[in-house]
Amino acid sequence: MSDENPEEATGPTARERLVRALLHPGRGQVTAAVLLAVLGTAGVTQVRIAGTDDDLSGLRQADLIQALNGLQAASQRNDQDIRDLQKTRDSLRDNNARTSTALKQAKAELGALGILAGTLPATGQGIRITVKVPDSGISLNYLLDGIEELRDAGAEAMEINDKVRVVAQTSFEAADGGVDIDGQVLTSPFVIDAIGDPDGLTAALRFPGGFVDDLALDEGTVSIKKLDKVKITVLRKAVEPRYAESTPPR
Repeated sequence: MSDENPEEATGPTARERLVRALLHPGRGQVTAAVLLAVLGTAGVTQVRIAGTDDDLSGLRQADLIQALNGLQAASQRNDQDIRDLQKTRDSLRDNNARTSTALKQAKAELGALGILAGTLPATGQGIRITVKVPDSGISLNYLLDGIEELRDAGAEAMEINDKVRVVAQTSFEAADGGVDIDGQVLTSPFVIDAIGDPDGLTAALRFPGGFVDDLALDEGTVSIKKLDKVKITVLRKAVEPRYAESTPPR
C-alpha cells in the first residue's frame, strides 16, 4: 500500500499554469505580444488615415479648391516671412559692418588728433636735432623759423629737451639765459625730436639760407641724426575752447 498523498501526485492545476505563464512568459509568447502590438498600432494609424481621406473625400470640388487656395496662401505668407527675416538679418549685418567701420575710423581720427594736439604720446621714424649756441644766446626768430621749416616738411610731432611738447598753440618768448617755451625756460643745448620723413626733415633744415645756416650766424652748431624710432612722451593737457563750438555735420 502506497503512502503518497493523491493531491501531491496530481500535476499543477490550470490556474497555476496560467499564473506561471504570466509571470514567466516564454520566447514565443513575447514574440506574439510584440506582433500584436505592432499590428494594433498599424491598425490605429490606418483608421486615422482613412478617417482623413474620408473627410477630404466628402468635400465638394469648390471646398477642395478653397482648401488648396488656403494652403497656398499660407505657404506664400511663410515665404514672405522668410524673406523679411533674411532681409532683416542682412540689414543687421550691414549695420554692424558700418558701425564697426565707423568706430575704427573714429578711433583712428581721435588718435591722429591726439598726436597733433599733443595729448597722446607718439612713436615713429624721424630726426633728432641738437643745437648748441654760446651762453644759450639763440635768436628767437631763428628757432621759430626752424620749427616752421619742420612743420612745412611734414613733422607730425615735436618736443624740445624732453620737457615741452610743440603744438600749434606753443608760445616762444625770449628769456634771460635761454628761451621761454610755454612757460619753461630752456637753455643750450636745445634738443629737438621730430617725427616724420627723416630725409625730408633733414633737407628742410639744411637748404641754403635755412635753419643750419641761420644758427651759424649766432656761432651755433647744429647736428642732425636720422632715427628709425623717435619717442615723444611729453604730453599737454587738453584745453576746452572758450569761444568755438563744434558744429554737427549736415
